[in-house]
Formats: sequence, structure tokens, C-alpha cells
Amino acid sequence: MFPLFGGLLFLFLFVGSFFTFCKKTQTKESEPRDEPQGDIFTVLRFNGRVLHDSIIEATEDFSSDYCIGSGGYGSVYKAALPTGQVVAVKKLHQSEDNMRNNNLKAFESEISALLEIRHRNIVQMYGFCSHPKHSFLVYELVEKGSLRMVLSNNEQAKELDWKKRLNVVIGLANALSYMHHGHSQPIVHRDISSNNVLLDLDYEARVSDFGTARILKPDSSNWTSLAGTYGYIAPGFLGRHPGDLISYFSSLESTSSSLSNDQQVLLKDTIDQRLSPPVGQSAKDLVSTMKIAVACLNGNPHLRPTMQQVSQALGRQSLPLPSSFRTIKLEELLRDVVCNG
Repeated sequence: MFPLFGGLLFLFLFVGSFFTFCKKTQTKESEPRDEPQGDIFTVLRFNGRVLHDSIIEATEDFSSDYCIGSGGYGSVYKAALPTGQVVAVKKLHQSEDNMRNNNLKAFESEISALLEIRHRNIVQMYGFCSHPKHSFLVYELVEKGSLRMVLSNNEQAKELDWKKRLNVVIGLANALSYMHHGHSQPIVHRDISSNNVLLDLDYEARVSDFGTARILKPDSSNWTSLAGTYGYIAPGFLGRHPGDLISYFSSLESTSSSLSNDQQVLLKDTIDQRLSPPVGQSAKDLVSTMKIAVACLNGNPHLRPTMQQVSQALGRQSLPLPSSFRTIKLEELLRDVVCNG
């Protein structure tokens, strides 16, 4: 079975010096959010050392009582600052000395990617601190947690109705489109999953976890530079990042359904059975979205849509259904490509 549309959906720190090193805030007023500042703690208006000490105190030196999640590179803690602002703090795992170089690269990769990002569907990073004992990133707190957590809870999954799920799909597509096409340097996430697609109180999607992000160098004549990894990159790669496209498709799997090898199966039998089948506009939007997802898995990379095309297609009005949603078979999803331009 190919995963299709069932769960939508989708650091770090470095050790190194003998002295605590934290970026300090500038004394002048911070610029608007869409204009990156030279000092990444400016947003919080905190001296780096003060922020470091405040986070240590707020988390009781990173007590497990404040841990709200964990990933491959670090654990995430909830911290209430003296200002009253509540933030998410990702503390890098530093258990093994031979992992430090890899962690340093992950940390620098995430920092360089996140400092310039300003998008409503991407988690905002406020700052970072590195210390011989521990280093961490500071983010906005996204209240409802990961999509995976929401979908694994039956009550929360039911609250995430079809309209909200489709909105999550759109938000994720918009974020990836921005990363691929709307940023000064194209960014490939490379790790989109329901674990790093977070939901706010309004169920808006926010992409997080850029530990494996790579910054492509658009001025490279043969695309040889890929965030510290050297080798030939096909010129067409910039337009259709296969990792993000396939991950995008796969992340839809938990929000809705999975594609059976038997194309005669009714679509209604493959969707999340915790929800009633969609009706009206939601039914049309679901079918259109699943067709777009199928297009992302085209065996010919040159025929796959870009994330910009996916985002644009999701923004268009869905076509009328050829028949009742309850009678649509999976084979009907494969007939049309809906992401042209």
C-alpha cells in the first residue's frame, strides 16, 4: 500500500567553548518581523546571559517535568520567561563526544536557515545560546503540539475535521513553497513528517525542525554546494525537490487515507473512519487534494509538480465531483494531473 492521505501531515545546539556564549540584544528597537535583525535575541529584548539563566531557572535545569517532546537531535522544553512569554526551548543531545561534530553541523544548519525565515506556516525562531554544558534554540511555542500527537488522540482527531485537515495541507504546502521558491536561498527541509508539523490553537499548520535542512546555493554553476555536502546536483533538482515532495505526499497519509493496490476500492473506505465522510465543498476539496498528492509521486521527476504549483493548485476552487463522493473509486484519482502551472 502506498500511503496517501491520512495524517498530515509535518536542532540544536553545539558545544564548544570554555566560556558561555550567547548573542546579546541590541539596545535599539527591533525592526518589523519581516526584516531580519543582526542580533537574534533582539526579538526577545533579552541579554543573552540573562536569557540563558532565565531558561535554566524556568526549566529547573532542563528537568524532565518540562519536557514536551524529543527528536533525533534534541529534546524540547516549555519555558515561561520573566516577561510572561512562554517559549519552546530545544536542547541539543550531547551524550556522546563522537556526535558533537554532527550536532554542530545540525545546529549551524538550523540557525542559518531559520534566522531569515518569516512565514505564518513556519515556526519562528527567537534566538540561540551555546554553552559548554548545554546549548539550545528558542522558538515560539505552538500550543497544540505535533500533528502526530493530535491524530493519535481519538478525541482530538475528531475535532480535527475535514475542513481543518485540508487547511493543514494547504498551510504545509504554502510553507514548503516559500522554502523552495520564495526565500533568498532555496531551502529543502528533507524531514517533513507528522512529527514536525505543529498545530496552533486554531489548527493552523507550522513547519518545525530544520535540523536536516539544507541551503542550496543558487549562484553555483553546477549546483555543487548543498549545505556542506559536495557533489553534483542536477539543475532540475531546484524545482522539484523529491524528498520534500514525497514526504509531503506521505505526510497526508494520517490525515485522511491510504492508497490501496486495488484501485477499485471506494475512496470512502480508505479515509479516516473516525470522521464521517466529507460532504459538499469538503468532499470536493478532499478529492482535489488527493489528486494533487498522487501527482507528487509521479515516477518521472520532471512531471512532478513543484511545491509552488502544489500551493497554487490548492488555492484554486475545486472542480465539481464527477459522481457522489461515496461512489468514487481510487482509480479516479489517477486520471487527471491537476498541478499544471
